Amino acid sequence: MKLEQACFRISCGVLLFAVFLRLFGGGIAADWRKLSQDPSIVSLLLYAGTGKVFSFSQATEPDSPPEEPELTEESAQTEPAPPLFTPEDAALICVKNQPGYAFDVPAMLLSPLSWDLTDTQPTVLILHSHTCESYENTENYTPSDPYRTHDSRYNMISIGSHLAACLEERGISVIHDTTVYDYPSYNDAYTLSRQAVKQYLKDYPSIRLVLDIHRDAYVDSAGNQASNAITIDGESSSRLMLIAGTGPSHTTWEDNLSLAVKLQAVLEKEHPGLCRDVTLRTYYFNQDLSPGMLLVEVGTAGDTRQEALRAAELLADAVATLAPGTQ
Repeated sequence: MKLEQACFRISCGVLLFAVFLRLFGGGIAADWRKLSQDPSIVSLLLYAGTGKVFSFSQATEPDSPPEEPELTEESAQTEPAPPLFTPEDAALICVKNQPGYAFDVPAMLLSPLSWDLTDTQPTVLILHSHTCESYENTENYTPSDPYRTHDSRYNMISIGSHLAACLEERGISVIHDTTVYDYPSYNDAYTLSRQAVKQYLKDYPSIRLVLDIHRDAYVDSAGNQASNAITIDGESSSRLMLIAGTGPSHTTWEDNLSLAVKLQAVLEKEHPGLCRDVTLRTYYFNQDLSPGMLLVEVGTAGDTRQEALRAAELLADAVATLAPGTQ
């Protein structure tokens, strides 16, 4: 009797298997492998062959990889392309050549600038050799001398702090040196700041741009401190003057001047009239320490500090444009 039952179960199992092959092997189900692994089907076939009930836990499929996020217009944005200057852009540049040296402004403008200011390490150093310079006293600060103050909220440190913050917002890592270099000895200012710049460049070899931020001063026909601020997008702004130095020991002054020419071109293309002429001077202003060092006069003593802060924002925009270098 047991033999007959076994034969019956085996026959049923073979029959069921044949039925499944017929139904599912002919294209009704596209995936036979998944069907043959179904625990209920396997249990039925085993029962038909053995008379015993087997149970199986349903194996779970491995987690599928997460779907790729949909590419939006914002996520598709790439890093800004380096600015591309043309020979016509050289018309934007006028250089006051005090030493009378020979140089080619169009060639300097078109020469490549090989740097990247968006490194995670500090790439820009801001300092103030003439730290205590200040502006027209519209904010009731305490002056130490005419148009000068030790109060860092109103002297050049405040302009440098704003410039540094603007650059950081644009993805550029900055060191802002707030040391006072022109007090108590004004004449030792560049000697003291020189030692600081050398140390910063040694400690942070990632630094590519050094900006010594000052303010200019000159008087009008009545002997008063003059302002030549202009209106940019409906807001009054100080004008900027870029200064490159020379001197017998400064053999790479053309690199500094080339940088000034490129920065001026960006500034003037975006905001015509914002800049005064680039000035090439006979003194080196410590620029022999780095080919990427410039002195920047942010406005004049007759400007307000708010006008100088606006100019610092525009300067930050231009530096950010040059951040990937030039082609």
